[in-house]
Formats: sequence, structure tokens, C-alpha cells
Amino acid sequence: MTRPLRIGVDARELLGSATGVGRYLGELLRRWTVRTDAAARRFVLYSPEPLPIVLPPDTIEPRVVGSGRGTWWEQTHLRRAAMADALDVFFAPAYTAPMGLTVPLAVTVHDISFVARPEWFRLREGLRRRLVTGRTAHRAAVVFTDSEFSRREIETRLGVDAGKVQVVPPGVTRPESGASSTNRRERVVLFVGSIFNRRRLPDLIAAFARATADLSDARLVIVGDDRTWPPQDLRAVAAAHGVASRVDYRQYLPDQALAQLYATASVFAFLSEYEGFGLTPLEAMSAGLPAVVLDTPVAREVYGDAAIFVETGDLDGAARELRRLLVDPWTAAPQLERARAVLARYSWDAAADRTLAGIERIARR
Repeated sequence: MTRPLRIGVDARELLGSATGVGRYLGELLRRWTVRTDAAARRFVLYSPEPLPIVLPPDTIEPRVVGSGRGTWWEQTHLRRAAMADALDVFFAPAYTAPMGLTVPLAVTVHDISFVARPEWFRLREGLRRRLVTGRTAHRAAVVFTDSEFSRREIETRLGVDAGKVQVVPPGVTRPESGASSTNRRERVVLFVGSIFNRRRLPDLIAAFARATADLSDARLVIVGDDRTWPPQDLRAVAAAHGVASRVDYRQYLPDQALAQLYATASVFAFLSEYEGFGLTPLEAMSAGLPAVVLDTPVAREVYGDAAIFVETGDLDGAARELRRLLVDPWTAAPQLERARAVLARYSWDAAADRTLAGIERIARR
């Protein structure tokens, strides 16, 4: 009997709040471990703490090694553990991997904002990301990324061979209690995502203030951890625009609470000037919530004709769209109808199958 293929996985992103890369890896693993041919492989999941995710025990081998979650853990504890195990291939879902692995390496690079716009990162953080991600991408046998835009960025800015960069778009997880009807909608503008400078939250606050000067019941809800650099004081921005009492800030929310926001808001706003993909506007659309986004190449690629596009810096244009959707949510019907076809492009099942096929291909090679 042929022994199962042993796939090492850096699983630390599964720890803590299930956002971003953690959600991405969790969706893949849930599908990989219940396939009809699941017995053909074992996933060795490395983390510095016990994992909170529940997976079929006959398909995984959890490894708790070392402590910490950063580059030091990756390049010491994770490297030693992976080198000691009899792995056939290693999968790194978040940009970087231990140097010096002797098995084939697959890595997912979701975006390279730290190369394209280094001013958005602290000096040491930016240098670390550029160095380790660049070396990992060149060492890898296959580099997965989320969009054609990111593929071009990886090839041109990192100089990675085009033959090994594979575009595998993520799926869209429909919020559990999302609804497409507008009779439950409130005058709420919603933003969901980590708060980076590139997502232009000060512009969103300014546009919201202009759009709702005479709508005292309107609120802006911002959901996400603040990771801005240079730092931004969003509360001070809101106060300067006279809307401090109408802007709510939330950090991580459990799925049910977030789904409730998707179901009751009137408009989703995501004024980001640089993304590798941009998943939360699609999640909003899947809940019947129209999305206003900046007009960028990646936004056009990902959202097609289902989003409402505004130009960078056009606060009046953004304010007009926010107001229209707050006052009359029914006017979003054309975008929401077109969203059906756009959302059909994105499937976690397809993403899991294509990613696993790429990993197994380099293992056989």
C-alpha cells in the first residue's frame, strides 16, 4: 500500500481571530480533509499553540512547536520541526516560509503592497517583508496568488518567473444571516477589513460626513483591527468632520454578529487604493449589500460590473453614491442583480481543488 503524501503546513494563521489568511487556510483545510480521497494524504500542521480548528483526526497531524508567531518562530522552531519530519512538500499560506527546506515548497503571496508602497510600512517591517517574501517566492516551486493583478505585480516587482505563478481566486463565504431584501436595511455605511492606510478611512469618514449632513440617524460602522502606518487617529478625523457621535468602531466580530451587520446596513464602502484581491466587498454583495469601491485595476478585475466605482480622491462622488444608497436602497438593484454572475466566479471548492493540485504537482515533480 502506498503511503499517504505528507504535506507540511504553516498553520499559525489559524490562531486567534479567523480573518484574512486564517480564513483562507481554514477554508482550504476543511475541504482537503473531507475529500473522497482524503486517505491519500496527511497534513502536518505546525503552530506555536494548539489549534482551535476541528478537522478529521485521521487526515491531520498537529505539531505544537516552540513559541511566538513571527519570523523568528518561522525560521527557527518551524524550520527545525519541518526538517525533522518526513515531508514530501511544504505549503506556506501567508507570504513566507522557512529558509533551507529540502522539500518542494508552495507559497501563497496575496499581495506585495510592501514592495509597491513601502511608505505604508515601518522601515524594519517593510525590509523584513521584502527580504523574506522575495526569497521565499524565488525558492518556491509554485507561487499561488489571488488575482491577475497580483500575478503581474509578483512577476514584475519581485522578478519571479512567470511560469511558476498561478492565479487561484479565493471563494466567497456567504454571511449566515445575510439577506437581499431592503426592508430590513438601516441607514448604515459599513466597512469591514483590517485598517490599513491604503484603505483610506479618513476619506471614507469625510465622504460620510458630506453625504449625511442632514441625516442624523445615519451611522458609519468600521470593523477591523487598526494596523495603520503612519498612525492615523480616526476618532480625531471624525470629530473634525462633526460626525464623532455617528461613527462606531469595532474590532474583530464573530461571524454571527458580522452577518447581522451585513444584513442590516444599506451600503458597503471600501475605498482601497491597493489590494491583491479585496474579499469583503464580495461578502457584502453576497448578503445583498451594494459595494462602493475605488476604481482601480484590481477592483475592476474582481468586482466586474457589480460594484459602484468612484475615483480616488473624489470625495463628492463618493458622498453622492453613499447618500443615494442610504436614502433609497432600491436604486442598488442593478448592481445586485449583476453581482450574481460575479459571485459565481468565486468558489472555495474550486480554490481548494486547484491549490491542492498545484501542491501535489510539485511534490510528484
